[in-house]
Amino acid sequence: MKSKIFSILGSLIFTTILFVFLSFAPAEEISNTKIDLVKTSTWFIAGPAKENQETINKIRKEKAVVKVTAKDNPTGEIELNVMITESGSNDGTPTNLSDSKYVSITYKSSHLIKLQAREGNLEGTGCIHGGSHPRVDLPVSDKKFTTIKIPWTDFKQDGDPNGKTLDIYNICKFNFVNYNPVSGAVLEIKSVVLK
Repeated sequence: MKSKIFSILGSLIFTTILFVFLSFAPAEEISNTKIDLVKTSTWFIAGPAKENQETINKIRKEKAVVKVTAKDNPTGEIELNVMITESGSNDGTPTNLSDSKYVSITYKSSHLIKLQAREGNLEGTGCIHGGSHPRVDLPVSDKKFTTIKIPWTDFKQDGDPNGKTLDIYNICKFNFVNYNPVSGAVLEIKSVVLK
């Protein structure tokens, strides 16, 4: 009888310990899902592009790709924006990415693109235009889609290696900027994944 009781108690203790262990598993592994901004967020466009916001987002939803083409004889820069946390507008609340290590981007581009990670205001309450723009370069990849992984520490103010590092606790959006577009310049983005 005693051995039966010890066997039942042993099973109960093991089950309880297993339940407690699983309940306290690191939240990062459970909740750190890979967010793909091409799939989850509205994109915005400014500058001399053939596509408007409606067209870009329609194609994004149908074909899972964001595509921008420069108009003939473009004047000014083309800026493609996406909020880190979906807001339905080109403004919103900053996002804390302290659980994230890098951004992975799969893209194809006929020209050099500057990727800016725009920070929020000092109060951490808004993403108004202006402020800090730590950035990196997305090299030309006009023949095929390329995937690059960019650690957050690579984002430096104005792209300067000695510039201020990105504040990952206060990120609003990404700006994909072609500062010197030429007629027919193309940028296609298949994924922007936060990992």
